[in-house]
Amino acid sequence: MSAADDGANRSLGQLVASATTELSALVHDEIALAKAELRQDAKRVGIGGSAIGAAGVLALFALPVLSFAAAYGIHHLGLGLAWSFLIVGGAYLLLAALLGLFAVAKFKKVKPPEKTIASAKQTASVLGSVKPHPRVTADGSPLAVDVTRSSV
Repeated sequence: MSAADDGANRSLGQLVASATTELSALVHDEIALAKAELRQDAKRVGIGGSAIGAAGVLALFALPVLSFAAAYGIHHLGLGLAWSFLIVGGAYLLLAALLGLFAVAKFKKVKPPEKTIASAKQTASVLGSVKPHPRVTADGSPLAVDVTRSSV
């Protein structure tokens, strides 16, 4: 028996069930694709967020202690105490700026799920172009439907 004979002998219920199964599989595959793309972007966001968190922790805990130590160390080299503290503060601001740039670079790599969007658009265009077959009576003539009467 050929595939054409098999399709011709299937009942309407079997065809609807087959179409429903295939459409369900398509939707599940698109959801799986979206999850995979979003998981990758979530990882990038996590790395960028961790870099910002690390910058905050560095500024919170290390800044006061290391600032005093570095400023007094520079002061012992012969600079005034005010200039020593200014140099140390500038160095920490530079470090924070570098960590911020690293985080921004990670955030810029986050993109919309392009493959999922393209696949969904393609599916929508295919489903949008499908037209229902007209109903026919047992003798082959088209079934007349009264669209003026409402069942509501």
